[in-house]
Formats: sequence, structure tokens, C-alpha cells
Amino acid sequence: MRSLSCFGVVLVSGVLFACGSGVSPGDSATADTAVIDSASMSSDVPATDAAIVEDVASDTGVAPSGDSGLPRFSFFVTSLRALQTLSGNSLGFGGDLRFGETGPGAGLRGADKICTAIAERSMPGSGRKVWRAFLSATNDGSGNVVHAIDRVGNGPWYDRLGRVVSMNRAGLAATRPVGADPAILNDLPNEDGIPNQTPDPGQPPVDNHHMMTGSNSMGQLYSMTSTCLDWTSALEDRAMTGQPRMGLSWPRGGGRPGMDSSSNWINSISESGCGRGVNLVQMGGPIMTMMNVGSGGGYGGFYCFALEP
Repeated sequence: MRSLSCFGVVLVSGVLFACGSGVSPGDSATADTAVIDSASMSSDVPATDAAIVEDVASDTGVAPSGDSGLPRFSFFVTSLRALQTLSGNSLGFGGDLRFGETGPGAGLRGADKICTAIAERSMPGSGRKVWRAFLSATNDGSGNVVHAIDRVGNGPWYDRLGRVVSMNRAGLAATRPVGADPAILNDLPNEDGIPNQTPDPGQPPVDNHHMMTGSNSMGQLYSMTSTCLDWTSALEDRAMTGQPRMGLSWPRGGGRPGMDSSSNWINSISESGCGRGVNLVQMGGPIMTMMNVGSGGGYGGFYCFALEP
């Protein structure tokens, strides 16, 4: 089975591909990495993993109650490759996660479907579990605020290789998940169990730690403008869409203006906007001229949790 963890970006040693105005790698950029922004590459991605899309149920209410009998697998970071494949776009989804859903609450429902599709592709049968994206929203469709921490059940949660991520919700409301296996504590793994900073073990680490949450450090809604219009917009217009709040799948050293934490997995900094974008090089971002979800080091990834281990 092909791994989804290898990102769909051509890496050329010593060459930095950067597009968009006013962008320069700065003194911290490294070789063997690449940058994509929303003004650059073709939006078409070959459908080599089209089976992922075919595996998606019409909704996420397909899991039976109780234990599915599957191996322990209930948490992952969505990899770049998986988001490229499901979106059909080399720049991913941006802040619009509707994934075919319409009407009130479409962003959260679509994000849950994305989680289900990726889980099923990684471990066939695991789509029967109820998967939830760790995202807050201003409106559940009935006028109620949604807190990410309330969406994911009570735990425990395990990564694709059966390692503990956290045993309970209290453990999630911490800078790094309490009780996580030391091997993944400071580099949360993608759907294949691969620490996300090195999604392709054959390549050097990349700067991809920004994960969309829309949440504060307790996993609750960060602000009314931190969710890309409740995960329904990829417009490059932050005056309209706001700026998505990001956590860090792995910590970084130092700080940035507007950064609450350099290591909090839920709440660190607000990205420059909600547009589609991928940036895998350390450039000191977020870069305000880009107005996309990846400008500060990422690609619009997010966390997925199952309601059973």
C-alpha cells in the first residue's frame, strides 16, 4: 500500500521554488525543501489515490456503537499528500473544508468526512469509526458555538502504530498532549504513523507544523474570526474571512509577533489568511502578503480524532 505521507512537491537539492510577491527565503531557509503559494503551481493533482475519495461514506454516521474490533487507531495529523489527493489541488483545501457538504455546518461536516476518508485509506475498515476534525466553529448550524475539545470524545487516543497520544480530554488541554508516547510527543504523526515534520523519511525535515484548529489553548473557540467562516472559505481576503488560528504539530524555537506559544499543539499563532497555500521552508512567517493557510510553515493540515480507540 502506498504511503500518503510523501508530499506531492518536487524537491530539488539547493533550489528554492518560491512564488508570490515580496517573498524571500531569508537567512533561515534550508536546501532540499520547497515553497508553493496560491499564485504558483497548477491546481491539478493526478488522481493516483482516487480510492480515498471512493472510500468516503455519504456521511460520518456510519460507525457502529461500541468497539469496532479494529486495531487501536484514533488520531492523526492530516498529511499534505492526503489533502492534495482529496482536494484534487496541489495547494490543498485552504480554509474551505466543505468537501461536498452544503448548508449550515457544512465546514465541520466536510472536515469530518475528510478525516474518515484518510483514515479508511490508511487502515481499511477504520472508516467505520466516527471521526471528528479537531476544529472549533462559531455556529453549529443552530446558532451554537462549537469547541473542538467537545467534538472528540473522552479518549483514549492512539496513533496509526498504536502509540498513546492521550488518555483523556484533560490530557489534551496542555501544551503537548499529556501521556503521549515520547516518540511522538513533540512531532505528532500523520495517518501513516510517520512524525509529520519528516513526512518523507527519505528527505530532510520540512517546515510544516501549522495546523488549523480555530481554538485557544483549552480547545475552545479562539475568536469569531479564527475559523475561515467556519471552514467554508478559501478566499484570499482576510478582511472577509479572518485568520485561522493554528496549533503546532511540532514545537519550534523562538517566537514570532502574535505567537502565544512556540510549542502548543492547539494554540500558537494566526495564519495570514484562508487561501490555499503550501510553504515547507522556514521563512519566519506568517507572511502577510500571501494570505493563505500555509504561509508560516504548513499547508492547511488539521487533527483528526476517532470517538473510539
